[in-house]
Amino acid sequence: MAIGPDHPTKGARFERFVAIDWSGAVGERQRGIAVASCERGDGAPSLERPAAIWSRAEVLDFLRSLAGTSTLVGLDLGLSLPFADRGAFFPEWAESPANARELWALVDRLCVADPHLAAASFIDHPEAARHFRRHGGRTGDLFEPGRGRLRLTERHQLAQGVSPVSNLNLVGAAQVGKSSLTGMRVLHQLGGAIPVWPFDPLCPSGPLIFEIYTSIAAVAAGRTRGRTKMTTVEALNQALVAPAIASEPVPGSGPIDDHRSDALLTAAWLRRHADRAEFWSPPALTPDIARTEGWTFGVL
Repeated sequence: MAIGPDHPTKGARFERFVAIDWSGAVGERQRGIAVASCERGDGAPSLERPAAIWSRAEVLDFLRSLAGTSTLVGLDLGLSLPFADRGAFFPEWAESPANARELWALVDRLCVADPHLAAASFIDHPEAARHFRRHGGRTGDLFEPGRGRLRLTERHQLAQGVSPVSNLNLVGAAQVGKSSLTGMRVLHQLGGAIPVWPFDPLCPSGPLIFEIYTSIAAVAAGRTRGRTKMTTVEALNQALVAPAIASEPVPGSGPIDDHRSDALLTAAWLRRHADRAEFWSPPALTPDIARTEGWTFGVL
């Protein structure tokens, strides 16, 4: 659902910007989860609960706590799966959902017994598994060879100098499929309390969630493809002060894990670019794409 240039929910209405680096790994607490935020202006972004090892349930509670605030939240995961290329999320499965919100509900329902908002039961479902590449050489008969099926937004990401991986691929360090599925459980359990762009009608006030890809922020800050990860505070600060980000640096020096640096940089990138009208209205974001595949903010 693209937004017209005068729509009141343009990024200019937001006062706080949050970026969440996500994890789909097994277990209650995930070192791969990082939550960073910043306010309007050019002050340095900071980590929420910097000493904490977050659980997915705690992030769900954090999102609920944003009700009534002017907060823009970016989630670094795929909020949906490929649909447009084959006219379905899961061709040949009678239970294949018709839109993204129905997909979130299906994933959460089939994983109700999985602890810590995990998604193993969905991945191992005999019909869903036909579409995934899983560990142990278990590739479903309907998994597209090579990179795997991509959403339209991911095809556009390729043209912007980043390297998306199919959300149906669950193998390798670059995979985001497990993160995407666990994130869908969180979105379903929010129960519509916070609108999610571009799937939901948007409101002129309150918080908003959308999908981010932290590598887009890194490339904007001058990092090259293949070198988007920053593992020192010095490298992070070099990116933060770049003209496209224009943020004050964070304090400290030495090593930093890339989850925290990704979240910190992307929060500052959101602050600087949330009011760019073209990011809210990419030409390829049709109503059908908006209700099924969704879109990644910052992709044209």
